[in-house]
Amino acid sequence: MEQTYGLSNNFNQVVTRYDQSHEVLWSFLSQKSTIPCFNVEIVNELTQHNLEIEKTGGILSSGDGCVLNIRYSVAASLTPNVFNLGGQLMLIRELARNRQREALKDYAFRSLNVLIQRTFRYNIPSLILISLLQGQTLGAGLEAALTSDVIIAERKTMIGFPEIMFNLFPGMGAYSLLARKVGTKVADEMIHGGKIYTAEEGFKLGLIDILVDDEQGQKAVYDWIEKNKRLSNGYLAIQKAKNRFHPITKEELEDIAYIWLDAALKLNERDFKVMERFIRSQDKLYAPPKSIPDNVIEFQKSA
Repeated sequence: MEQTYGLSNNFNQVVTRYDQSHEVLWSFLSQKSTIPCFNVEIVNELTQHNLEIEKTGGILSSGDGCVLNIRYSVAASLTPNVFNLGGQLMLIRELARNRQREALKDYAFRSLNVLIQRTFRYNIPSLILISLLQGQTLGAGLEAALTSDVIIAERKTMIGFPEIMFNLFPGMGAYSLLARKVGTKVADEMIHGGKIYTAEEGFKLGLIDILVDDEQGQKAVYDWIEKNKRLSNGYLAIQKAKNRFHPITKEELEDIAYIWLDAALKLNERDFKVMERFIRSQDKLYAPPKSIPDNVIEFQKSA
């Protein structure tokens, strides 16, 4: 088990690693035995993990009195060829089809809260956030990646927001984060078009900051840190200036999540059939249980 200096590392779908040599906290999504999406379990685990990061205040306990700073927080994945595929479509479909508004709202806002925690740097202003993408990064997975200051991607990475294909849109911060990074024109094209982009296309659009060859992602993270560590104070100051010029608020993100909720509850059977094709495609690739997961049933009972 990795040494995490007081942080939990007994999750099922999240793995934590601290690298003292570069003061980096790695937060890996690890979903090798399930569809790699924002399911209920990983949302709960990330919420706890994020709260633990916040409670550290950027300083970890070493047990021997040494001060261990967290200067960089890296979001990455241990799932082969996937960062994250987005929302849990089976759950969303069942709740939306049965018009279970409160249960769907609960799932949406718990998912959004995970992104909000990272968007606001876990209330640790000195933290620099990095996303490392090494495979498919879609929907809410791309929204999660966009919460970082720097996005590094390997060439095999594919990115996009396919939600419009089943008459919905990415409502967990996509437009707010994307428009601030690459402008409203690109944000409109990506969200309205539903196109899946290559990493090279994402780099040309300005969404991906650093493009590297496959299997070179982790090295690229450390290269970026080495190159910029002397200038980290100035880098953070620039980020703060950008945020002051074009601030993002929790209220904005929540208001858009409500728009997503209302839109999801207006989906019709034709839309659900398209969503079902996405679900079947994920089933074939990741061989999840064929029955409705327990967390879907629990949400239905609680609604």
